[in-house]
Amino acid sequence: MNKVKFAAGIVLVNALRFVRVFPNNDPIMGVMLPFARQQKWWSAAAFAFIAMVSFDLITSGIGAWTWVTAFTYAAIGIGAHFYFKNRQKIGLKNYLGAGIAGVLVFDFVTGVLFGPTLFGTPMELAFIAQIPFTALHLLSASVYIAVLAPLLDRHLVNSPQLSDERLAKLFFSDTKLKL
Repeated sequence: MNKVKFAAGIVLVNALRFVRVFPNNDPIMGVMLPFARQQKWWSAAAFAFIAMVSFDLITSGIGAWTWVTAFTYAAIGIGAHFYFKNRQKIGLKNYLGAGIAGVLVFDFVTGVLFGPTLFGTPMELAFIAQIPFTALHLLSASVYIAVLAPLLDRHLVNSPQLSDERLAKLFFSDTKLKL
């Protein structure tokens, strides 16, 4: 796994989450999916997990909700990897399909199944309240997937010019630092 690209993806996701372009601003799926497609099975899971935990660590602190969302997103990352694994040609349609399915699973697990458990909300109310939240989440994730996934797939994740070794030589040519 390319550590520099991975770290750049985490920084990008957290920066975009701070900008709050959408009411339910979620760029994670748009960045995670190229990693799920091109890296080892665990890298998309690690990416999603670290993205969720690092943002909560910066903003609100770590709590039960952090672990629920981080592990749920990590599981979706693993699922996305296996969805892409045997596909020869991946296009925007595949990314959007995987992303929409991922958002629906994420919102159902976190909002409908775990929300009532953690916050004492009746499940029926959680389900009804989840509908507009999920609609905004789908909009946000779809825009980020449409913009970021193909761009990152082509120019970052799959770019040999941006390998750890090449970037280390570029930035640390006078040192013995190994990434």
